[in-house]
Amino acid sequence: MRRLDRAAILAVGSELLTPSRLDTNSLRITEQLNLIGVGVVFKSVIGDDREELGRAVRAALDRVDVIVCSGGLGPTDDDVTREVVAEVLGRPLAEDERIAARIRARFETRGLRMPDINRRQAMVPAGAIVLENTKGTAPGLWLEEGDRVIVLLPGPPRELEAMLAPLVEGELKARASGFAIVRRTVRVAGRTESHTEEAVRPLYGRWSQATVPVAATILASLGQIELHLSARAASREQAEAAVELASREVEDALGLDAFSRDGRTLEEVVGSMLLERGLRIAVAESCTGGLLTSRLTDVPGSSRYVQAGVVAYANEEKTAILGVPPTLIEAHGAVSEPVAVAMAEGIRTRTGTDIGIGVTGIAGPGGGTPQKPVGTVVVAAALPRQTRSRLFRFVGDRQMVKFQAAQAALDLVRRMLLS
Repeated sequence: MRRLDRAAILAVGSELLTPSRLDTNSLRITEQLNLIGVGVVFKSVIGDDREELGRAVRAALDRVDVIVCSGGLGPTDDDVTREVVAEVLGRPLAEDERIAARIRARFETRGLRMPDINRRQAMVPAGAIVLENTKGTAPGLWLEEGDRVIVLLPGPPRELEAMLAPLVEGELKARASGFAIVRRTVRVAGRTESHTEEAVRPLYGRWSQATVPVAATILASLGQIELHLSARAASREQAEAAVELASREVEDALGLDAFSRDGRTLEEVVGSMLLERGLRIAVAESCTGGLLTSRLTDVPGSSRYVQAGVVAYANEEKTAILGVPPTLIEAHGAVSEPVAVAMAEGIRTRTGTDIGIGVTGIAGPGGGTPQKPVGTVVVAAALPRQTRSRLFRFVGDRQMVKFQAAQAALDLVRRMLLS
């Protein structure tokens, strides 16, 4: 019996090819397959098109050991997955009366008559094993073609997830190669993608030649760089040890710029640091409009270290609430290091906290000048024995500038606490 080692995911549904729907099922399927050592080598999104789906299924059969299809098992004419897969495999379809009876009973419990089109969901290709769907009407199907496996699952995430977990722990795990795949994400702030690559590239050769090889992918995301590490080994312990060593080597190469080796966000890291040190923080925001406070308080247990958050958007409120002198704003402008420092010190003094943060800037799309263009942001942090500020020039739309500003403020606090 061929072991299942390589997988493909086919997400079916024309709605997934529009801007209004995301294929979240593939993420869940990948996560579950990786837990049993099955690597996903490619994913495809296919509309409700018989010809295109048939072409995708045939191509996948030539490349992988297991195909997982999600979607297209409903009762309407555009639900074509069942019929297309049966056609590709040359399997006739026949109605399974037990499935039809279950669907009929499901409608009757709600006082409804089952529409005749729902009988379509009871059609089963010859040789298929029916996978019960306890959350909906569309059953899943398990088919084998030689030594390859095709799994058909319904598209609604609630239904798919309920069926996927026992399948992974049962038949898929029994047929898997027995290897373990472990992934780790190292998050980086204060470096560009190319500077991060330059620092860690010397590690790649050693990782590729190790007893348990480690693969790395660098991704640039908003306000940070992510280094994704993965290892595949005969046991989870071996794979864990390999990515642990690799993540520590990345941390050594990047120094303080590597803020997380376990996938935690910057707000989670800063929150842990505040908690460990017994410190409380207060935030004075202008251009971020409460985003920084929101991110801090998104972390469970943040009430133990977050004291207060103030949005002082208008200059008059910077003076009235935070005590920023009007003369300071007149002399330097609201978006300036002196004003950001005054905001940080003002919120710290007025709330009696250990740390105060001030954020001021121009998020756009209007309001910029040649001297202070859109994207200009100043962050400041006031601690008992030190105060720092820094000016940034961010790019992107309004939401992007606000996120980067909040990220920069959190990173400033992190670096000050470490020093």
